[in-house]
Amino acid sequence: MSASRLLLQTAAFSKIVSRNAFTAVKPDPSRPNMLRVGLAFGTTALLWAMLFRQHQSDVQVYKERNGLES
Repeated sequence: MSASRLLLQTAAFSKIVSRNAFTAVKPDPSRPNMLRVGLAFGTTALLWAMLFRQHQSDVQVYKERNGLES
């Protein structure tokens, strides 16, 4: 048996035996993934905190440059 024929048979067999890693499964709404929920809310809170901190810094610089700071 030639090497190329053996490789073709192995490739065909592996396609039949292996299962698809990207199968779609409907999520169960009665059991939410709390790790993902926590990461989503935590990330959102962190981004909002960074936004407010940057805004305060920008307002301070604006006041200093325009002579509005007393």
